[in-house]
Amino acid sequence: MTDYKTTIGLEIHAELKTRTKMFCSCLNDSNETDSASSLQARPNVNVCPVCLGHPGVMPTINRKAIEEVIKLGLALGGEILNHSRFDRKSYFYPDLPKGYQISQYELPLVKGGELSGVQIRRIHLEEDTARLLHGGDESLVDFNRAGVPLIELVTEPVIDSALRALEFGKEVQLILRYLDISDADMEKGQMRVEANVSVAPQGHEELGAKVELKNINSFRNLRDAIDYEVDRQIGEINKGKNITQETRGYSSILGITGLQRTKEEAHDYRYLPEPDLPPMELTSLENINLEELRLSLPELPEATRGRFKREFELPGDQVEALISERRLADFFEHAVSELYEILIDEEHKKGTKILSSYITTDVLGISRMRKKAISDSLLSSKNFAELGALITQNKISSRTAKDILPQMFDIGTDPHQIIKEKGLTQISNETEINKIIKKVIAENQEAVESYKKGKLNSLQFLAGQVMAKAKGRANPQVLQELLKKELR
Repeated sequence: MTDYKTTIGLEIHAELKTRTKMFCSCLNDSNETDSASSLQARPNVNVCPVCLGHPGVMPTINRKAIEEVIKLGLALGGEILNHSRFDRKSYFYPDLPKGYQISQYELPLVKGGELSGVQIRRIHLEEDTARLLHGGDESLVDFNRAGVPLIELVTEPVIDSALRALEFGKEVQLILRYLDISDADMEKGQMRVEANVSVAPQGHEELGAKVELKNINSFRNLRDAIDYEVDRQIGEINKGKNITQETRGYSSILGITGLQRTKEEAHDYRYLPEPDLPPMELTSLENINLEELRLSLPELPEATRGRFKREFELPGDQVEALISERRLADFFEHAVSELYEILIDEEHKKGTKILSSYITTDVLGISRMRKKAISDSLLSSKNFAELGALITQNKISSRTAKDILPQMFDIGTDPHQIIKEKGLTQISNETEINKIIKKVIAENQEAVESYKKGKLNSLQFLAGQVMAKAKGRANPQVLQELLKKELR
């Protein structure tokens, strides 16, 4: 049986967060929706003769978009080309009002770079197309998105699996958000991925025919589409058929790819220099300073990931959750800094792990239920640190902490105030806990006898009864020790 190697190259498109569009002064707001119905409520309002492609209009380059592409290039270690140029990419489609797209071809803004072991070929800037809306027997065109600044990142064909493609795409999304140049929300179409997939027998130097999977709108679909396409191509080859270079779409409902059109070559697009825009010399552009842009870059996800693992000794899944949003990572670090001001050195490690655990489980859980980011809540890093200190020092129980977190999240209350008002201070006094234990033992003789016969579950039952009578305030460690002692 023949073994095959998979070769994948990705093309990632991401809309930039500029105030205006790429070549005109229209607002960059393509997602004006009716929140009640989630339908496009105001189509074709952010438009003008330029982005509608009227004859005789002149485009003007959005300088902010240039800066943001450069930031991404610097973050990925690419070469920023001083001399670059815009080109016309000609093709006909209903969402392309001019009959061509202003893009970059021979002279992009960024060449090269690397991320997660994947080499990057180029990063260039172009304008987005309009959006097609299909329903019933008709298709409509909304031009709000036409002309929105769009980054295209093209990798070398060096990715060998769907999983690695997925991981690379997620890391690109994370970097775009850390740089604050794109929200990269795939559900809203702010980031789309195209995958070029080929298979060939192991040992062959030449790549197989390239099949492009177009406009993939989620990471799950990216993984599933690639896996299906690899299996499809191998199946076709095993049947003695040739793979045709073509473009295919992926149906998440059917779980299959389907032919869209025979793949075009570059010459089919009739690339030519954009005559209405002169070539760009970065050194001659006002307010474009590469060194200043380099210094403005934040710590990138990979560096933050390594530092959190090294400095805080946190498990990998918690680290990934903490760095999933730059503002969340910042919140955690600010809380840790506040925590260290409260605790003694010997308690720092324990306290840090408590903060991490509560953020990645309870706080994020509340955030999802409320549909509100932590950074948009009233939970301050200072109050959260104080809560972490109370847990670390066994002044409140875990149960109490979980009960008061929603109030802290919603109205920003100091944990000390809630604890005082509701009388939630943890009971650690042995005499007080022992009184409750004796009462529980007297009321649950059957469970006591069961424990003495070796059924350890009975111990947890009795501990639960004690905790219930203590209204969740008993120190769990003290409770367990005293209960075992009393049952001997």
